[in-house]
Amino acid sequence: MAPANSDRLREIIHLELGARSYDIHIGCGLLKELGVELTRLRCAGKVGVVTDRNLAAHYLKPVARVLKAAGYTVVPIVLPPGERTKTLRSIGTVMDALVDARFERSSTLLALGGGVIGDITGFAAAIYQRGIPFVQVPTSLVAQVDSSVGGKTGVDHPKGKNLIGAFNQPRAVLIDPATLRTLPEREWIAGLAEVIKYGVIEDESFFEYLEQHIAPILTLSDAPVAHIVKRSCEIKAQVVAEDEREADRRRILNFGHTIGHALESLGGYRGMIHGEAVAVGMVYEADLARHLGYCEHGVVTRLRALLAAAGLPVTLPNVPFRALWEAMQQDKKVSAGTVYCVVPERIGSVRIVPLAKEPTRAWYETVRTRNTGSRQRIPRKKPPR
Repeated sequence: MAPANSDRLREIIHLELGARSYDIHIGCGLLKELGVELTRLRCAGKVGVVTDRNLAAHYLKPVARVLKAAGYTVVPIVLPPGERTKTLRSIGTVMDALVDARFERSSTLLALGGGVIGDITGFAAAIYQRGIPFVQVPTSLVAQVDSSVGGKTGVDHPKGKNLIGAFNQPRAVLIDPATLRTLPEREWIAGLAEVIKYGVIEDESFFEYLEQHIAPILTLSDAPVAHIVKRSCEIKAQVVAEDEREADRRRILNFGHTIGHALESLGGYRGMIHGEAVAVGMVYEADLARHLGYCEHGVVTRLRALLAAAGLPVTLPNVPFRALWEAMQQDKKVSAGTVYCVVPERIGSVRIVPLAKEPTRAWYETVRTRNTGSRQRIPRKKPPR
């Protein structure tokens, strides 16, 4: 068998952003090659490995061993797991660790974990000494197919998700699909929401592939999983290359997130996890699109069916319209006081539309009528720690 670092065992997707361009490497065994990869990227000296307690139990020791063997000084920075960690307090914890270890501008941060760890690490790298390099090593499905690619970094505010942050592109994204096997089942399934999103916004044939292969995907069969990670990264890289800072086209990646982020915020980041909230958001943003005349009912039906087949929630929690609308007003996609939402026209094509309060309220009343007796309750709102 060829060595683990052989390019023949990898997929490499290039994200073209001029001086900020980088490659996304996908291949089993990459975790064992991190020292080689960082050397190839011309990283030197100290490496701060930012992770959470759960991931540290699986990966911190072997990753530190590999990096030390390549000549790096390793500084572990272990944070609590979960969305509630995505706060300025955690950024302060990372800053303290970097100052105490005397990190310099040539030092590197390595994000070893899911989307929360990637967002925190990227933001910390953007602001420490006005910017140091960082590398994404995503271990969750959401991070591998979405949050690790594109340079969005940041933390949450008690009133809204991802309101504090910066665009900061990594030196590289190194994806080892084998790490998905250590994910809790709930997180694995939640990550499929972002995968399904790509089919809706850009690629109907990919959506059809997901419909046809959802059973082997759910059992983590190697070939289907490798395909969905690769295709998702290809779509994300293409969209980001066309619109790095979300001036226009990149906003299509927010499908499901206008309602989804509001549900996360209303739950105080203690109820639905991100992918679950996005799944519900996609169903109801599609239903809103149907109500407003942008798409046919069949789009909603197919989307709901695929999400349900993946084991994702598809029913809106019992949230008063006023609370939902106010939470949507706090989203970073609001412009000049107007809420903008990504809605499907068909599977594989979406558009961005402004939402007016009263037509949205009228739609919501139809949802409440249809969902009577079948709604979930959302946990009482509490601010993240």
